[in-house]
Amino acid sequence: MEKPIPKRRLGKTGLEVTILGLGGEGILRSFGNDKEADELIKTALDLGINYMESATSYDNSEVYYGRALKGRRAEVYLSSKSHARDKAGALAHLHESLEKMQTDYLDVWQIHDVRTEDDISAIFGPGGAIEAFREAKEKGLARFIGITGHHDPAVLKKCLGLFDFDTVMVPVNPAEPANRPFIEEIYPVAGAKDMGVVGMKVYLRGAVEAPKKLLFCYALTQPITTAVIGCDSVEQLRENAEIASGFTMLKLKEVQRVNQFFSTIARQVMYYKPWL
Repeated sequence: MEKPIPKRRLGKTGLEVTILGLGGEGILRSFGNDKEADELIKTALDLGINYMESATSYDNSEVYYGRALKGRRAEVYLSSKSHARDKAGALAHLHESLEKMQTDYLDVWQIHDVRTEDDISAIFGPGGAIEAFREAKEKGLARFIGITGHHDPAVLKKCLGLFDFDTVMVPVNPAEPANRPFIEEIYPVAGAKDMGVVGMKVYLRGAVEAPKKLLFCYALTQPITTAVIGCDSVEQLRENAEIASGFTMLKLKEVQRVNQFFSTIARQVMYYKPWL
């Protein structure tokens, strides 16, 4: 890499994080790939990537992180997610995450993949998961609390009005505006509350052949702090880091041109499936 990966402020958390984060999917969402996972995480650290995330549902991902980060935990802001909708289940996930990741705390703990009104009722109702998240922050087990969603921006937007979250994680790519415009719906609320916005699904899960540099620069031209990307190999990771190192903002006309192109194929390449 010619230059260090730029950093941005993660909203009111005050954390200065690299514009490229390491996701918990790819090779990390697996079992039995200890050597490859260890090399991937340690290479990310060596490249200066300081935001890494996982989830309790990501197979052995949290275990890989715990092993690879021994002696290097202080170099990274570590995040994980719980898909539990009740307090007891979420707290069980939190303690499982802390044990697997071999850490006393998470920098960001997130409510995972909120999709429906039923999710909202369960999470924010009596005995709901939000009680666990509030308690975790009060006890110092999670420094900051976040929420993620990639199915319905209206549902996620409603959640932001029910709790003072520190971060929100949404899909950011040029197929979104023509389908379900998360940034347009979420950022006005998140920005007003100074929430850190984390991007995901930047490469459209490989559903379309497009230059990675274009997709990455498109995402980071939007009002987000970092793009979290999972990798299948160290080679992919190095490629992403090189792109992030050389990031330049797209001009408005370039963004409009990319949006216009993807609007014609958005529905074919979007990943909204019932099982995702």
